[in-house]
Amino acid sequence: MERLSHYLQNIPHSKPGILLLASVLFASGLPSCLSSTSNVKNTVAEQEAASTIDKSSSDVAANYRKSYTSETLEVHKIADQVYQHLSFLETQSFGKVPCNGMVVIDQQEAIIFDTPTTDQASLELIDWVEQRLGCKVKAVVATHFHQDCLGGLPAFQRRGIPTYASHKTIALAKANRTAVPENGFHKELTFEVGNEKVLVLYPGKGHTHDNVVGYFPKAEAMFGGCLIKEVGAGKGNLADADTVAWPLTVANLKTAYPRVKHVIPGHGKVGGPELLDYTVRLFEPK
Repeated sequence: MERLSHYLQNIPHSKPGILLLASVLFASGLPSCLSSTSNVKNTVAEQEAASTIDKSSSDVAANYRKSYTSETLEVHKIADQVYQHLSFLETQSFGKVPCNGMVVIDQQEAIIFDTPTTDQASLELIDWVEQRLGCKVKAVVATHFHQDCLGGLPAFQRRGIPTYASHKTIALAKANRTAVPENGFHKELTFEVGNEKVLVLYPGKGHTHDNVVGYFPKAEAMFGGCLIKEVGAGKGNLADADTVAWPLTVANLKTAYPRVKHVIPGHGKVGGPELLDYTVRLFEPK
């Protein structure tokens, strides 16, 4: 008993699971003059301790799969089978800008909307999806031709992952001498991811003339990209925008997808359909 007591006192507090089990063992090792009722209580305590440790391990594993954070990349689960990825772009006009993308998974397959802003962050994201989620990245889709959408495209191409964008985006990427996606489509594209469908569609002009959005019907989740603003945001970069068409484009998008619950904007906080309403109000003629 003295040895067990000494061991218990010297267990590091950084290992609560071991400490909890040792406490149970210490209790069960008390003198045999205790009643049989005490022995029953000790058995219950052992079971509760094991249950607590199992639950703690399960929670840690679940959180491990839900999020990721490094200096260059963050990933957050926003709905079942849907994740937001966030990386950072250094700009002259707006400083260090956080940039969003979306990951959709089903049956060990994944589709990614927009690359992280750098090759390094893109490789981190690919590795996280493959290793922690256990999914093969089936494709990456660039939602328009700006750097915050396709800055990490070469990393995907080097890993043999098919890259997609609209024909407009591909033409603009070539004209601006940026990374160029390999596979084009006209206005709509449907991916099969596991047993589910993921949609890509062109709703009209707005932030740029080529901006597309992604939609995952099962979770009613939309990646609006830079077409959609977070609540409270300013108008942002308008260099390639059509501010007249923008509010009508977003209003039509909301009409087409009235059940949308989760909306990821190109920059800023994830929300719901209120992001669409805010974007319309922001660009409506005053």
